Amino acid sequence: MKDTSASARKSGRPRTFDAETALDKAMKVFWEKGYEGSSLPELTEAMGMNRPSLYAVFGNKENLFRMALERYGATHDPLFNAALEQPTARAVVEHFLRGNADAQTEAENPHGCLVINGALACSDDALPIRDSLIERRAASEAKLRARLERAKVDGDLPVGSCSGQLARYVMTVSNGMAVQAAAGATRKQLQEVVDQVLRGWPS
Repeated sequence: MKDTSASARKSGRPRTFDAETALDKAMKVFWEKGYEGSSLPELTEAMGMNRPSLYAVFGNKENLFRMALERYGATHDPLFNAALEQPTARAVVEHFLRGNADAQTEAENPHGCLVINGALACSDDALPIRDSLIERRAASEAKLRARLERAKVDGDLPVGSCSGQLARYVMTVSNGMAVQAAAGATRKQLQEVVDQVLRGWPS
């Protein structure tokens, strides 16, 4: 999506300004530094545009973050959805966690997860962002819980197992892996965490 209009030239945006590329760059800044840790000067520098142009195209910083989060979800949500389609509960968890271990340690992207890194620490001003990320994580946990409940009904999980506790456990491991990845954990180390989870998975 390139903007070559007269208004773009007047606003200081390059004639070949590409909003999607700029959004990708903003996403990586937020991914690495979180919402509050990403300053407007850092964002505008990464995006190749000045502050008035950022406001004109994306609105304010909060709206820019929400757009970046949607773009992140478009590339990362399919991993989770594919995991839910696996034939057994154990395969669901393995697909999800191993995929996360890979995605959270890609050389070309910041390590960790934008949904986790985005609001690890927030002031009151950023509470709407924090709440949105909490809701997003809760929705994922609910989907996983429903899938594990179906596995229990199908006899794929022990009768005495609790799908809610298992879903919370898996999501806690996933979130912890994201924090560890952002702190420098290697892909091998994260995969070893997944190995441990699978060794203890109920059957």
